[in-house]
Amino acid sequence: MIAQPSYSVVIFDWDGTLMDSTRSIVTAIQGACRDLELDVPTDAQAAWVIGLSLDQALKAAVPDLKKSMEKIFLERYRYHYLLGDTKLQLFGGVTEMLDDLQARGVTLAVATGKSRVGLNRALDATALHHRFAATRCADETFGKPHPAMLHELMDELVVDPTQVVMVGDTSHDLNMAANAGVHGLGVTYGAHPEDELLACAHHGIVHDVPGLHRWLANRTGASD
Repeated sequence: MIAQPSYSVVIFDWDGTLMDSTRSIVTAIQGACRDLELDVPTDAQAAWVIGLSLDQALKAAVPDLKKSMEKIFLERYRYHYLLGDTKLQLFGGVTEMLDDLQARGVTLAVATGKSRVGLNRALDATALHHRFAATRCADETFGKPHPAMLHELMDELVVDPTQVVMVGDTSHDLNMAANAGVHGLGVTYGAHPEDELLACAHHGIVHDVPGLHRWLANRTGASD
C-alpha cells in the first residue's frame, strides 16, 4: 500500500483560493477595457489570467493593448478594483482553517500573482500577516507557472519539495507546482473550471473550503 504524503508546509495562492476576489478582478479588467474602448474579454477570458504576472495577463486578456497604453490601462484597472476592494472578504472558513493548520505545527506561505503592494494591503485588511512564515509575489520574481516563486519559498523555509503542497484555483498554480517538483492541490471554487484543473498534474481536487480543510488536515499528521 502506498503511504499517504504528510506535508509540513502548505503554500497557498491568494485570489480565488483564500480571498473571494475573482469577480472583482474580472470586473476591473472589463471596466478598464471599456474605459479605453478596447475589446472587452468575456468573464471566462478575464478569469483565466488571474494568477499570472502582469505582462502575461495583459497579453492574454487584452491582446490589442499597445505598450504605450499599459500605464493608463493599469490606472483604470486599479480604479475599478479599488472601488470594491474594501468589500472583499476571505472565503468562509479560511481563517479557521489557517488557525487549525498553524496549531498543528504546519508552516504556511503564500505564492501569488498579486503585486507586493497588493498582497500587503490584503494581509493588512484581513489581519493575516502573522499567519504566513513567507510570501512571494509575481513582481518580485518570475510569474506563474514558472517555478521560481516556489523554489525561493522552499529555500527561505529550508524545506524539501516532498514536504510541500501548493494550493490554488488555477491551472497556473498546478503547473507551477509540477514545474517546481511539489504536489499540487486544486480548488474548484475560484477562477478556473474543474475540467481545466483536472487536465493538469495534481494530487487532489476539492470543491469548497471545508473540503480543503479536511484534505489538508488528513495529510498533516492530525485528525479532524
